[in-house]
Amino acid sequence: YTVVDDFGNLINPMLAEGQVHGGVVQGIGQAIQEHVVYDEDGQLLTASFMDYAIPRAADVPFVSFNSEPVPSTANLMGMKGCGEAGTVGALAAVSNAVQDALWARGVRQADMPFTPHKVWALLNDSAIAAE
Repeated sequence: YTVVDDFGNLINPMLAEGQVHGGVVQGIGQAIQEHVVYDEDGQLLTASFMDYAIPRAADVPFVSFNSEPVPSTANLMGMKGCGEAGTVGALAAVSNAVQDALWARGVRQADMPFTPHKVWALLNDSAIAAE
């Protein structure tokens, strides 16, 4: 997974890279793992990290980060914010990859989160529809 961003002048490149890595992991987690579940009475069923999946290092690919800085003209140091910049790109990349993989199996609509159970159900529903 490669990320190329423009954060202007980087004062601490390692810190900026860490922010990007965290954002990418957050986006991947939101796309394929994280899912809040309530029962029919409104009781939260995923109230702890034992029940709510969050990504770990083994769940995500290696992330390569490159900076292509264009200094900001809005401040003297030429810096721009980076926050969790990797999140948005990760959501789009994973969503497009899942939709592309499912398209060949006849699935025309798939929405996040792409949990294993949800993808399995989409594949089974498309197989039944094809019969």
